[in-house]
Amino acid sequence: MSIEIGGYRPGALADIVGLHARYYARYWKFGMPFETKVGMELAEFLARHNASSDLFLAAYGDEGAVGSVIVDASGGGPRGAHLRWFIVNEDMQGRGLGADLLGRAVSFCDERGYESVWLTTFAGLDAARSLYERHGFVLVGEAEADQWSGEVQEQIFERRASALPGR
Repeated sequence: MSIEIGGYRPGALADIVGLHARYYARYWKFGMPFETKVGMELAEFLARHNASSDLFLAAYGDEGAVGSVIVDASGGGPRGAHLRWFIVNEDMQGRGLGADLLGRAVSFCDERGYESVWLTTFAGLDAARSLYERHGFVLVGEAEADQWSGEVQEQIFERRASALPGR
């Protein structure tokens, strides 16, 4: 399958919500509360997307989006730029697509001089955690709170530019 990485295309919102909904339902038993949360928040992001400070990046295959990563700097709050909706279709995992997408997102942040980039995830997503750590993210907090309604332990990772080698 040929993969093209680019910005928003019609149908990308539905594809990305679908990728999240199917994966997290299958492996983590997340249901409608999670899917509606992803859909509402991603739609809200796209409605206010600022191309100079935010990044919407998707990997497209023959049938639509097969992966995504978003940098939400305009809505990231006091913590800095928020890395969100990072996912790769199961059929594409293990081929370097996730590392490519995450690398592009981190480069985007570095080019704009973002001091802090943060993300929320949860314990048990070991492959994603490994990618985050290889790109300079460190675990800075854990909470019993579960914003995804999946009975998981939330984790917060942060990448501080000043903590990176050579800075």
